[in-house]
Amino acid sequence: MAARKSRSPTKRRRPAAARKKPQSRYWSQRVTRESDALDLESKVFSQKSPARIAASLKRSAERSRRRKSSPYQSAMSMLTFYINRAGKKLPASRKRVLQRAKGELRHAFGRD
Repeated sequence: MAARKSRSPTKRRRPAAARKKPQSRYWSQRVTRESDALDLESKVFSQKSPARIAASLKRSAERSRRRKSSPYQSAMSMLTFYINRAGKKLPASRKRVLQRAKGELRHAFGRD
C-alpha cells in the first residue's frame, strides 16, 4: 500500500475569525424579504389558499410606494420569482397552490 503524503508544513488554514461568513443562506431569501418592488406581509407564500395569497400580493402591490411598474406586474413578478427561485425545493403540492395563486391574481386584477 502506498504511503500517503502529509500536507506541506507551509500550508496553513486561516483562523476562524479571518474566514468570510456568508451573509445569508440564499440570495433569493433576501430578495423576498427586502425587495424594492413590494413590502410583503409576513409568511404570505406559506398560506394554504391561492385566493388569500393573491389578495395579499394585490394589497401589498397597491400599497407599495417603491414599485417601479404597475401593481399587477409587481405582484405577478414577485409570485413568479418565488416559484422559480425561492420555492425551488418546495413539494409539488405547494407549487400547485402557488401556480393557482397566479390565476387568482389575474382574476383579482381583472386580467382573465
